[in-house]
Amino acid sequence: MKLTLKIWRQANTEDQGRFISYSVDDVSSDSSFLEMLDLLNEQLVAKGEEPVAFDHDCREGICGMCSLRINGLAHGPERATTVCQLHMRSFQDGDTITIEPWRAAPFPVVKDLVVDRSSFDAIIQSGGFITARTGSAQDANSILVPKCDADTAMDAAACIGCGACVAACKNASAMLFVAAKAAHLNTLPQGQAEKDRRVLKMVSTMDEAGFGNCTNYGECEAVCPKEISLDFIAKLNRDYGKASIKAFLSGSDE
Repeated sequence: MKLTLKIWRQANTEDQGRFISYSVDDVSSDSSFLEMLDLLNEQLVAKGEEPVAFDHDCREGICGMCSLRINGLAHGPERATTVCQLHMRSFQDGDTITIEPWRAAPFPVVKDLVVDRSSFDAIIQSGGFITARTGSAQDANSILVPKCDADTAMDAAACIGCGACVAACKNASAMLFVAAKAAHLNTLPQGQAEKDRRVLKMVSTMDEAGFGNCTNYGECEAVCPKEISLDFIAKLNRDYGKASIKAFLSGSDE
């Protein structure tokens, strides 16, 4: 395959940035999108040019690092697929492909296609934990969990924190990410002790980071590589409302 790539190049956060077009030949239809970018970088290095910076790690669809907008779509045209699991057979020979980083103020561009997602880390640090003893693991049957609750928690825990939900939302909302991270702990008995505090802290940290609010367009669910449901946002809103009332009645700041 021969492709034309329009790639966003930006030296650093302060740089204005611009699209630059590249031509890449001999791309196998069986290669992944990241392997195609590797091929481009090999060609650029061979010519003495600066390679394109992009994030990646596991290349198995489980880490969420490969965050790219491809032809205007977060993670590209295939549903429930990360960029590293997107194959070039999804494109046609001679195609022009536009590649750019996530577009959201809380995700500033570090270089080229790499963005800083430490705002997600701050949200997790504010409430993504439980009070539990350390040491050896507890017996599996010491805390009984109904299967429906376990299934819900596992569905929420599937979130890989890639940020596609933010990139797709016109409000740059992180509600789907926060909802998933809160729900996978709040649904289980082990997470009940911090449930109210967790929801209030995580939502507050999300707002402080500059993420927008949810207006139920559903783009986040549509592009989520793990197909996290909008139902979790509804659950987050209910939990937040209850926690806010409890905090008000108790006179607590949290």
